[in-house]
Amino acid sequence: MFTDNSKIPAIPEEPVYENLLTDVNSLLEEDAPALSNLSNFISLINHAFPKISWIGYYFAKDGFLYLGPFQGKVACTKIKIGNGVCGTSAQQRKTVVVEDVHKFPGHIACDSGSNSEIVLPIVQNSELIGVLDLDSYQYSAFNETDKKYLEKLIKLLVDKVDFKNFIV
Repeated sequence: MFTDNSKIPAIPEEPVYENLLTDVNSLLEEDAPALSNLSNFISLINHAFPKISWIGYYFAKDGFLYLGPFQGKVACTKIKIGNGVCGTSAQQRKTVVVEDVHKFPGHIACDSGSNSEIVLPIVQNSELIGVLDLDSYQYSAFNETDKKYLEKLIKLLVDKVDFKNFIV
């Protein structure tokens, strides 16, 4: 039977993010391996929002971004910094919100079903560590609320995870 999802009321996301801030703050362990914290971090976010089709990290090394822990379909393993949404976010060191990835110049389609994306840079001690990438099959899935709270979550991650010994 066909279900018209347009009649399902949207769940306010701000309270979900507020809870995530508390959860992430208690979940991340400063003495735990970075990989453990990174994996739990994306799992928590992924399970909080049904709109997410893919979430994961790309880590910076020698002018490229390399795939790290993720949840979703198989992904691109190497992206040149400056290319695509992830590479643009890394190069500019700023969050990039894309309502329609098909209109983004140079978009790299790892999953042809993705329609919108948000990518956040991860910077620690002025060094680009990489980016956090979230995709959705919905158009315009990510907005200023997502940007605001995901940036806060990244700050918590950077404050609690020591990347200096993290090998990519």
